[in-house]
Amino acid sequence: MEISLAGTVSDSIVDGPGLRYVVFVQGCPRSCPGCHNPQTHDPLGGYLSTTESLLQEIKSDKLLDGVTFSGGEPFMQPVPLTSMAEEIHKFGFTAILYTGHCWEELIEANRHAWNALIKQVDVFLDRPFRRELRNWKLSFRGSSNQRFIDVKRTLKG
Repeated sequence: MEISLAGTVSDSIVDGPGLRYVVFVQGCPRSCPGCHNPQTHDPLGGYLSTTESLLQEIKSDKLLDGVTFSGGEPFMQPVPLTSMAEEIHKFGFTAILYTGHCWEELIEANRHAWNALIKQVDVFLDRPFRRELRNWKLSFRGSSNQRFIDVKRTLKG
């Protein structure tokens, strides 16, 4: 399946716990002031790849603890990311997703493709980066408004 990428990082320790493979998707409509990935905003930028080639690379790295979807905005490409997350779990890895959306906004929207992606993610980091709330002491987050959400536990209610 085709996916538009800004890039990947095969050995990140800053995009979630453990050693992570990071998929930076291309395209984001938010343009948050202070965004650390402004090159990912243009939906026509980046390059095309396939989920199959990414999964092959991920599966071959036995040191990984998981995969992180970042961007850009992952919810602009929910179908290929859902497919990847399903396979990632079969490899025994966790899936983390960073989004500028608010959890409640996504749940209320009740879009089939978004719901499918949400259900395949283990940890969800939501809300846009806000420069005035930047805090260097936060693990894996840029600003204090952003939240870690345990998806399975939260969906159980």
